Parts: sequence; C-alpha cells; structure tokens
Amino acid sequence: MEQLTIVKIGGNIIDNPAELEQFIADFSKIEGYKVLVHGGGKSATKMAKSIGLVPQMIDGRRITDQPMLDVVVMIYAGEINKNIVAQLHANGTNAMGFSGADGNLIQSTKRNHPTIDYGFVGDVQKVNTSLLETLLKNEITPVFCAITHDKQGQLLNTNADTIASELAIALSEVFKVTLTYCFEKSGVLYDAEDDTSVIENINKELYDRLKTEGAIHSGMIPKLDNCFNSLSKGVHKIKIGHHKLLKDNNALCTSITL
Repeated sequence: MEQLTIVKIGGNIIDNPAELEQFIADFSKIEGYKVLVHGGGKSATKMAKSIGLVPQMIDGRRITDQPMLDVVVMIYAGEINKNIVAQLHANGTNAMGFSGADGNLIQSTKRNHPTIDYGFVGDVQKVNTSLLETLLKNEITPVFCAITHDKQGQLLNTNADTIASELAIALSEVFKVTLTYCFEKSGVLYDAEDDTSVIENINKELYDRLKTEGAIHSGMIPKLDNCFNSLSKGVHKIKIGHHKLLKDNNALCTSITL
C-alpha cells in the first residue's frame, strides 16, 4: 500500500499568521499523498460575538442554530479554507479546497441526540473514497473545512477532528494512513498549563482513567474518541502534537495506541 498522510490543523495556529505560515511550509514538504483538514472554531466564535451571537459549547462540541451555521460556513468554507489553499499554492502544493458537499465527498446526517439539540450539526455517514483517490492520484491535495451536507440540500457543521478521522478510516482501504493532529501544544498534557507535561503514549485504559479524573476534558475528548475509533478501523498510526513534528520525527508528541 502507498503512504498517505492526513493532517488536521486547529487551535491557535490558524489564528496566528506566523504559525500558520510555518505550518503550511512544513506541510508542503511532506512527500507523497496528503490531505489537510482544518478547524477554525476560535475565528467563528470571534465573528459570532462581533454580530451579537452567543456561542454555546457542550463537551467541546458547538451548538449550531441557523445564524451560527451561517457564520461557520462563511468562516470555515470561505475565509479560512481559501486562504490556506492560496498559501499552499504559494509553497508549491497543488491544493484544492472542499466542503463535504463538493463532489458529495462527505455525506452526513443531522445529529439526533436524546437530550441535547445540537442544531445543524452533522455526523459523518459516508466518504466518497473513489473520488478522493482520483484527486490524490492526480497530484491534487484536498483541503477540507469542517462543513458537510446531508444530500438533501442542508449544510451541517461537523467536528473537524471527526472529519479527519472518518477520512483516515475510509482512505485506509486504499492507503497506509498516518493521521496527525496538529495544534499549539506539544501533545496531550497531564497539566493543561504545563506544556512539558506531555503524555508521550496514551492507550484506551489510560485515556478512560484520565477522563474520569478530569485531567482530559472539553475539546480533547472528541479528539481522542476519534483517535481510538480510527485505530480500531484500520488507520496505521496517529500522533497529536505541535506542527513542528511534521519536520522533526523526534519532536515531543503524543502517540495513540489501542
């Protein structure tokens, strides 16, 4: 099997032009097939507040009513996605930006939770693996934002970590996939205030214990849930850490194992 690298970028890196520029330079140097998935939650929150909306989060997941959906589509699929694509081209990477609706690449269903109304939030149901394989084999690097669709005309806000995970699972049928989650920290931390307290290896047992103790919480929960789901469904390797690990194999980070 040929190698494929999927990188999800989020956190403060997207909001920091210098960090984002360095990340894109490093990502562009990755050899072989690659896919980039980006979040942008902080930018969406900033925009929402500027127009009088009150963002709501539950366990790291955004409640998305219609006004908030309008904001996240504008920020994720518009401003952030196209700026990243333009910068990738400036670094010699032939990139193309996508939402899940484009080419029916990622189809979702609106989340149906027994007690929480998440609004227009999507849970991924299907990835168009054949079209993605065609794009990759034609030396196009797909860049995904955190928007999918239900194939009935409705766009859905979808967790970017989940999108990266579902793409990795689907593409592991045809590639040997390494999934890397990059953000401003050096990995999953024992102490969120101490960037040197990296958990270098985390398995399901340790994760469950740290979650119970409250050491792992908020947005790290869906990220790690997605990691363990991906490994159980054929993804070869998963790492979480600062984007410097893209160019330094020895950089401190968290490796995920079952």
